[in-house]
Amino acid sequence: MILTCPECSTRYQAEEAKFLPAGRNVRCAKCGHVWHQAPPDAVAEMEPAVAEPEPAAPPEPPQPAPEPHVQAYVQTPSFAVESQENAPKPHAPWPRRLLLGAGWFVLAAIVILIGWVAMAYRQQIVGSWPQSASLYSTLGLKTDTNGFKFDNVKYRVQREDGQPVLAVSGALVNISNRALSVPQVRVTLTDDKGQELYHWSFAPSVMTLGPGQSTHFVTRVSSPPSAARHLDLRLARAGE
Repeated sequence: MILTCPECSTRYQAEEAKFLPAGRNVRCAKCGHVWHQAPPDAVAEMEPAVAEPEPAAPPEPPQPAPEPHVQAYVQTPSFAVESQENAPKPHAPWPRRLLLGAGWFVLAAIVILIGWVAMAYRQQIVGSWPQSASLYSTLGLKTDTNGFKFDNVKYRVQREDGQPVLAVSGALVNISNRALSVPQVRVTLTDDKGQELYHWSFAPSVMTLGPGQSTHFVTRVSSPPSAARHLDLRLARAGE
């Protein structure tokens, strides 16, 4: 006889001879449901028996699980990344390095040129900007702060009436930006050790010089000291 589980509808093949006239309880081997199964009309009295479920169809062979889709992945090499401050800087290409070197050379040339102008034209600078005299004095450079300078100074010794005569010539230039009164000029003769041997003063031929103007002078002294080796010109101070 065929038994059908009222719960899951699973069907089983059972022997009729194992059912009593009053029927018997049957348990589903699949879902575990228990129900009372009445015997068929032609069933004889028999010992109670447990209905054997109809053998289930052989399970289908397990289908192989689909292989997981593996996405191609290339691992990026890991490197220690240093900060921009500590990372080594690449060498500048040659054209850039040459331009940088040329820039430093030009800058050095400009500095040297400015220094040379400041030294060569210090009198004119002091005449236009008197406050700069203290800077030159700090550097140990002498400047004439009264706005004049001596230019093209020459001297020679000649004989007149059998006596040696020292002739000193040159020009006195107003290097300031205003008209100045022309002071007297003091000439000093010194020996090899810088000791003063003789001096005299003279007045140039003009009394006033405008900005940039100059006056030529010539002064003489008879029988200068034979030990004189150096000559110094400067503007005479008041009372000299």
